[in-house]
Amino acid sequence: MIKLSVLDQSPVSEGTSPAEALAQTAILAREAERLGYHRFWVSEHHSAVGLAGSSPEILMAHLAAVTTTLRIGSGGVLLPHYSAYKVAENFRVLEALYPGRIDLGVGRAPGGAALVTRALQEQHQLRSSGHYEQQVEDLITYLYDKEDPAHRFAGLTATPAIATAPEIWLLGSSKDSAALSAKLGTGFAFAQFINGAGGSEAVKAYQHSFQPSSITQNSRSLVAVFAVCAETSEQADQLASSMDLSLVLLEKGHVSTGTPSVEKARSYPYTPYDLFRIQDNRRRMVIGSPEDVKAQLEALAEQYQCGEIMIASIMHSFADKLKSLQLIAEVCGLQQRNTTSL
Repeated sequence: MIKLSVLDQSPVSEGTSPAEALAQTAILAREAERLGYHRFWVSEHHSAVGLAGSSPEILMAHLAAVTTTLRIGSGGVLLPHYSAYKVAENFRVLEALYPGRIDLGVGRAPGGAALVTRALQEQHQLRSSGHYEQQVEDLITYLYDKEDPAHRFAGLTATPAIATAPEIWLLGSSKDSAALSAKLGTGFAFAQFINGAGGSEAVKAYQHSFQPSSITQNSRSLVAVFAVCAETSEQADQLASSMDLSLVLLEKGHVSTGTPSVEKARSYPYTPYDLFRIQDNRRRMVIGSPEDVKAQLEALAEQYQCGEIMIASIMHSFADKLKSLQLIAEVCGLQQRNTTSL
């Protein structure tokens, strides 16, 4: 059976606040755990009015505290902005607090406009194109206590010193990320919700080229996709219109005021090119009734030859988003957990 997981970007709907969006992420995590989802990741975006998640490590600590068995992870930490040593220590603290439940997903995207990168890297020197690979190698060294006398910080220990380590995943939307992940022996997550083309080829290349490592002896891959599920395909199509408009406005460079309502999205005066972009963007989505969504997820799993699919949902109504998660869990036969009240 396919493992299903959740990526939440803490989207802010028009008429609500970022604080509400973060509170909803916690509610969603607890419901995902009850429903039997495998892992729950949160993202990193900066200076983004429509997305509240700017610090995944802090949000992860809260989510792990209000759940009991669900794997909690970053999807992902934008590593080029930071010290690999500091990231390693942050995640060792999380792993010490919640052993066996923490995932460290990392990516190299900027997470915002050029001004964001300038602010986050204000004190950094100009970095070479190979810096990201070096950072990932450093993370592995710190988190797995690899002895390397030739390392520029030989003898350095990432504290707290613990017996377990978080799972390391590289996040990407291209073959370059897949190749690096295979070379270093990490897990690989392909972001189809970002790039609707070439994903299966990237994942298969990763699986074929994977080199066993101190992290894992076997390849570990998943694909992340937008998903909207409702009782009928017509209802799902209407709910997805909020995301359609959000993406159109983002591509036009509009400053987001949050996820628009279905009513606003349905009445928007789309140009022919807007409609073309909506159809193209829907390659990044799974939309429909429960049976429709199940069939599409099974087709994705077959196409990617991977046993795990991660779903992200952006809808104006949180109740609709929660219902979508419930319908998908039910139709896919996830085993509900008996969770303890915290």
